[in-house]
Amino acid sequence: MTDLESRMTPVERFGRELARSRKGKGLSQARLAERLGCSPSLIGHIETGNRRPQLDFAEGCDRVFDQSESKRFVRLYRRIVDSPSGPEWFVRWQDEIEPQAVTVRTWDPLLIPGLLQTEAYARAVFRGHLATSEAEVEEQVRSRMQRSLILGRDDPPVLWVLIDEWVLRRPIGGPETMREQLGHLVAMASRRHVTVQFVPFDNPCTDGLMSGFAIAELADAPVTVSVESAGTGEVVTDPVVVSVILGRYDAIRAQAYRPGESLEIIKEAEALWAQKT
Repeated sequence: MTDLESRMTPVERFGRELARSRKGKGLSQARLAERLGCSPSLIGHIETGNRRPQLDFAEGCDRVFDQSESKRFVRLYRRIVDSPSGPEWFVRWQDEIEPQAVTVRTWDPLLIPGLLQTEAYARAVFRGHLATSEAEVEEQVRSRMQRSLILGRDDPPVLWVLIDEWVLRRPIGGPETMREQLGHLVAMASRRHVTVQFVPFDNPCTDGLMSGFAIAELADAPVTVSVESAGTGEVVTDPVVVSVILGRYDAIRAQAYRPGESLEIIKEAEALWAQKT
């Protein structure tokens, strides 16, 4: 495996192999789409790693490229589904939904949200899962850092972040990790397209106690929400569910400090952790 391939996500590896096989067979994206019964745009999105293939798509590729015995594309698909970067529902969110979002809104009652985590903070979070091997931890950290690259694009999504204030006091990874994390959070919250607000720790905030969630607005697709609770989660576009989550987000935000106040609170917490290093 080349150095470039080692840094690819399973979705990107599938897309790279699809493009290589298609060109090797002398097929245009339109001709391949005809054989697979899909649109040329889907082929393009999968080849660039912007869409995750489904099982029937992988099986079709094995037939078209004479890989039915080796099941090469099905095996590549399985790497996506079994990726240590997260369960299938979350892989879909991070590979298909989040990178295409125009606006992302998140509520996190327990941790700094993944898009704003430092490498050390993320590593401490993943090491908290005792059954996870060190190799899996590093793969998860790499995947999380790659997610955050969307905030550095020329056209980054607008990010609205709500966090419970207790997160500033939770010693993830120790004082130095927390000091570095909060310094990073200050820098990110100062960006024009990122807004961070904290919900006071003494506020009951019952609307947010059940779970964390994220809301993605896309230019050419319905509003999509990701709802996570202990051990499970789901990604849905059902208008009823989306409406409930949007209402819950607004209710939580109504109880939050203003952005300017929140930024000062982060700086104060950073200074306190610095005193402990």
